[in-house]
Amino acid sequence: MQPSQHALRSFVGAALAVFIINATAAEPASHWVASWGAAQQIPEPANELAAEHWRDGSIRQVVHLTLGGKQFRVRISNAYGTAPLIVDAASVALAQAPGQAGVNAPTLRPLTFDGRTTVMIPAGAEYYSDAVSLDVKAAADLAISLYFKDAPAGQTGHPGARASTFLAKGNRVNEAAWDDAGKTTKWYAISDVEVLAPRRVGALVAVGDSITDGYGVPVDTNTRWPDVLAARLRDNGMTQGVVNAGIGGGRMLRDGLGPNVAARFDRDVTSRAGVTHALVLIGVNDLGGLHRNTPDTPADRQQMLTDLKLAHRQLAERARARGVCLIGATVTPYVGSDYYHPEPENEADRQELNNWIRSSGIFDAVADFDAALRDPGRPDRMKPVYDSGDHLHPSLAGYRALAEAVPLAALRKQCGAKK
Repeated sequence: MQPSQHALRSFVGAALAVFIINATAAEPASHWVASWGAAQQIPEPANELAAEHWRDGSIRQVVHLTLGGKQFRVRISNAYGTAPLIVDAASVALAQAPGQAGVNAPTLRPLTFDGRTTVMIPAGAEYYSDAVSLDVKAAADLAISLYFKDAPAGQTGHPGARASTFLAKGNRVNEAAWDDAGKTTKWYAISDVEVLAPRRVGALVAVGDSITDGYGVPVDTNTRWPDVLAARLRDNGMTQGVVNAGIGGGRMLRDGLGPNVAARFDRDVTSRAGVTHALVLIGVNDLGGLHRNTPDTPADRQQMLTDLKLAHRQLAERARARGVCLIGATVTPYVGSDYYHPEPENEADRQELNNWIRSSGIFDAVADFDAALRDPGRPDRMKPVYDSGDHLHPSLAGYRALAEAVPLAALRKQCGAKK
């Protein structure tokens, strides 16, 4: 006997309702998305924070958000600690002005972990704070204040902050004014700020070396190329977080001042909350370091290119498996650099790597940073207006040119497997 139309419609309607309920349960309306972040490393001795500033010391660190929201959380890092890190008190607030230690008092909120004001973070671990209810805007400056009774066993941080960090004695995290504060320009023990954002909103992580980290930009100006890109996205009506995972001196294949990109890609890129896109700009220090530190034989140079191509392929596979679009960036010119003293053979290697990045097809898109900066008359060098003067790092105009070279269409695209 055939079922009646009424019964069939009832069955289909019930099945559809169950599907919608299950889909809604599987896909919450909002999720955590990275609004700010930094790559963690072991500070070398010159960049360590002296023990006197940790012991009975408060540290107020200012970060520049790229996404806004009504709730956010902070990730504290003990990634390179050799013993548990004890944070004895913490708070967050909107900063008053660039380069100033004071915060907007009405926005001051305690930072808690499972409702407690003190937290123990195991060696090698990173912990999220509880969600903070505070309306923050994109491009806002957030002050994160931490109090420590004792110095950590092994520091974790990011020396290339290019932002003011303030130091005070005693537990000052709940005070708005720090008129007597000391100052440094490094970050310690903070790795992310995430906002609760609609499901459609994601983040781009830029991973690379000192060119991405922002070498040469004035402190507290937020004029690194990823900062300029974040502003460009906002100007074009695009809501997307931008995280800078550059490390000065960074290389793809070997550790430098921080871990190599192949080793840190998962933690610094694909494991961040809400990441949908990544851009990798790496290779100057690999190619230049080979020439500077070894005999630089043709066989060595060819092996370097083979290894760089394989490493890029590995990153692309890992990104695609996590549903992350990978944008490959061509390596910028550095002939004339007094640090690497590149010769024609090294320039030929850079050209070969760049041609492969453009044509290999392993990337979801290409940002042609080489084309954006090179001098048309001398393509092995940066155009003078884009050169900071060391023939290796871009000027502020050069950083703007890099931000303009990122294809916005690629950032609207979805890639790979669902995360």
